[in-house]
Amino acid sequence: MLTLLFADRIENWPAYEPALKAVLSEAGIAAQILLPPVDPASVDYIIYSPLGPVQDFTAYTNTKAVMNLWAGVERVVGNATLTQPLCRMVDEGLERGMIEWVTGHVLRAHLDIDFFLTHQDGLWHHQGHVPPLARDRSVVILGIGALGGACATTLAGLGFNVTGWSRTQKALPGVTCLSGPEGLRDALSKAEILITVLPNTRETTDLLNAETLALMPKGAVILNPGRGNLIDDDALLAALDAGQIAHATLDVFRVEPLPPEHPYWAHPKVTVTPHIAAETRPASAARVIAENIRRFEAGEEPLHLVERGRGY
Repeated sequence: MLTLLFADRIENWPAYEPALKAVLSEAGIAAQILLPPVDPASVDYIIYSPLGPVQDFTAYTNTKAVMNLWAGVERVVGNATLTQPLCRMVDEGLERGMIEWVTGHVLRAHLDIDFFLTHQDGLWHHQGHVPPLARDRSVVILGIGALGGACATTLAGLGFNVTGWSRTQKALPGVTCLSGPEGLRDALSKAEILITVLPNTRETTDLLNAETLALMPKGAVILNPGRGNLIDDDALLAALDAGQIAHATLDVFRVEPLPPEHPYWAHPKVTVTPHIAAETRPASAARVIAENIRRFEAGEEPLHLVERGRGY
């Protein structure tokens, strides 16, 4: 029988316990799921959250893999004690949540819904507020991996003119795919609505700064459900004040929860959402964990194995 250690916050255990036990049973995997403290040498797999009790992996000498419950691994990938294989979470629930958050806020910007919500004043504000058709709106997504790619193809399916950018060249149906530094400049220059779904790496830190924000069309909108480090906060605030950027909807931040004194809270051109775009849901996450355990036990290639050198 395998031993799994649930190393997330204890308050999450009541939601994960039935989901994990059900999918492990369906998969025919004989396993016991334990909560800390346990004998580290007895643990075969760790179901892990960076906010959980395990920060030092040294004693887990027989652990075959660490299953991260988050899509992001920046809080653990640099941990020098982690020598076991690390798998990040990419599952149907995360994907659907991201698609729905992105699609909702793209349509909100595209249709200028905020204008009408703030102009319920008895006047007929028609002139200048008829939106273009989706096919005439340029939407750019930075980061077209599993989550960003799903958003890109969904928006293309709604008729938007979608461009995706990634470090390496990719191909997606209905999406213009660009890569490299010149591709980034080209993508930003046409981004009426910009969505950032990039990982947190040295290369992506402050990717949106004073120089790159100036490349965008005046009055562009930014949606960031990716990582807080992607944006130079001071540069974005300056671009909002100058009218270069019309609005920013931000779901992720360098410090979370976002401190009450942060300028984003009070800025009239900023919408803050509390890191909800791609929340891990126990039912769908449990299926990925069970499948990965099955793959490890069968000697097959695991899902979403992190490449340490790339940071994701």
